[in-house]
Amino acid sequence: MNATEQALLIILSTTLAVFLILSIAIAIKVLQILKHIRKIVEKAESIADKAEAVSEFFQNTAGPAAVVKLISNIIQSVSKNNSSNNKSSK
Repeated sequence: MNATEQALLIILSTTLAVFLILSIAIAIKVLQILKHIRKIVEKAESIADKAEAVSEFFQNTAGPAAVVKLISNIIQSVSKNNSSNNKSSK
């Protein structure tokens, strides 16, 4: 092996070592980012589940609330008619 081949071998070896170290560092950072993303996704799923439960609660209570509102409106209408009939009959 002559000097040129040895110099080329050293340059390629150091370049390979640098790329190997950089790839290991990048892989570690990617794994850390994925861990953070996983936590964010879990929180988002939890929030979505809670929102779904709240939505379901309102759907279940919307029917009875509408019936109560209807009965309240009927009672108010009857009360107004009774009071206006009492005033006109006097």
